[in-house]
Amino acid sequence: MARHGKKYRAIKEKAPKGPVELEEAIEFLKQNPAAKFDETMELGIHLGVDTSKSDQTVRGTVNLPHGSGKRVRVAVFATGAAADKAREAGADFVGFEDLIEKVKGGWTDFDVAIATNEAMKEVRKLGKVLGPRGLMPNPKTGTVTDDVAQAVTQSKAGKVEFRMDKHGNVNVAFGKRSFDTAKLVENARAVIAAVRAEKPAGLKGVYLRRCSVSTTMGVGVKVNITD
Repeated sequence: MARHGKKYRAIKEKAPKGPVELEEAIEFLKQNPAAKFDETMELGIHLGVDTSKSDQTVRGTVNLPHGSGKRVRVAVFATGAAADKAREAGADFVGFEDLIEKVKGGWTDFDVAIATNEAMKEVRKLGKVLGPRGLMPNPKTGTVTDDVAQAVTQSKAGKVEFRMDKHGNVNVAFGKRSFDTAKLVENARAVIAAVRAEKPAGLKGVYLRRCSVSTTMGVGVKVNITD
């Protein structure tokens, strides 16, 4: 197991020990950088779901009010007019058969994949490549749509997808350390609200159990969160 360096241990030593408000957690991480580069801020939420039940799987999207601070590379599987609209909207890669063949070969140099309903008939065959990387287009997240221009625009503007892992955790990047604290707080609250909105209908008990904020190389700070 890799050991943390002296700087990390020093930050951890003075970090708030109990759950604090979002503003305090974010401000602490901004004032105590663990790396020289502009680290990504991440929100981690542990859910009180039964991970063995398929109807308690949590997945959705959130539009970050102030964007993610990351350049999002978008690939669109489409033909004809839809492909033209995707290019006009700023998609980085647009194609159909050629793009499918490229992905079949293992190429996944993009962050979001969007497909028209028609193209999806063939794109779903790429499950073995796109699935494990969380890149498979899905109607629930708005990435299987005939309005590809809007989907591209939203992805570029800061629309982020989230999904629960096998341990019931949701981890979402919500900005960069260089963002103003107020903007990071707004983005984080948007994430929490979006995750809360996806609460499974049949769930009993506490849904949002624990929450923490961290940076790419930094410590995690627990924050207050109400179910």
